[in-house]
Amino acid sequence: MADTATTASAASAAASASNASSDAPPFQLGKPRFQQTSFYGRFRHFLDIIDPRTLFVTEKRLREAVQLLEDYKHGTLRPGVTNEQLWSAQKIKQAILHPDTNEKIFMPFRMSGYIPFGTPIVGLNVLVQKANKFTPATRLLVQRFVPFPAVASANICNVVLMRYGELEEGIDVLDADGNLVGSSKIAARHALLETALTRVVLPMPILVLPPIVMSMLEKTALLQARPRLLLPVHSLVCLAAFGLALPLAISLFPQMSEVQLSIEILPGQSEVVVDSSRKRPGWRHRTFGALRGLKPRTKGQD
Repeated sequence: MADTATTASAASAAASASNASSDAPPFQLGKPRFQQTSFYGRFRHFLDIIDPRTLFVTEKRLREAVQLLEDYKHGTLRPGVTNEQLWSAQKIKQAILHPDTNEKIFMPFRMSGYIPFGTPIVGLNVLVQKANKFTPATRLLVQRFVPFPAVASANICNVVLMRYGELEEGIDVLDADGNLVGSSKIAARHALLETALTRVVLPMPILVLPPIVMSMLEKTALLQARPRLLLPVHSLVCLAAFGLALPLAISLFPQMSEVQLSIEILPGQSEVVVDSSRKRPGWRHRTFGALRGLKPRTKGQD
């Protein structure tokens, strides 16, 4: 009996040591691996999401990852599984399977396909710019920077036009427990503002950084002596900026925004959310959450 207890204790200690030896935080099913309260945590989270390596995951590895998460969910996880293995399994599942239908997402439409499938478009843009090399220097400089304000303005217009109905009807707001408590036009304005700012930042690394970097690299002795290297170097600079753009932009704000709304206390101590941020007698403020993008999955929908 004592030997059995000792063996179980040793196995438990070994499992704890295995988890403690890695830098992975304790696993939480359906939660992000990195803290979402800081920009750095959100940045690492989205770098994980667009990781192109998940495009090469085999069908067998995908089934193993899904089964591992199912075992964790039902409390039948085999001994010795580490937090790192669980986070890796969740990363694979979320990168490949649709969250609602559990069907495989077509590769070009996955977040992890953003860089590899978008790179040819960047390369085409490089070729177009190089084809206009004969233009004057001033015109070339203007030509390099004009696309950014044009694209940023178009993105803002797109957000406002496509989601104008939310400004009229409001969006769902949730309490601290994730329960739907009503809708709010204030939350809609807050969400659309953050989304518009994200759309402004999104093209910035792609359209602003390469011209600045290349204007400095073109003056180096290496590229002046070997002009044939200009195109591949420009392509690499654009590729680096392209890979940086998406995680940088969508990390600016948490996916679940916070908005301050008023609570009115009715007779019988019941509370009603008032779509206002003003203070009046009998009202008090409370912080609610509102998703900037996708419609929230409230309790009871799972």
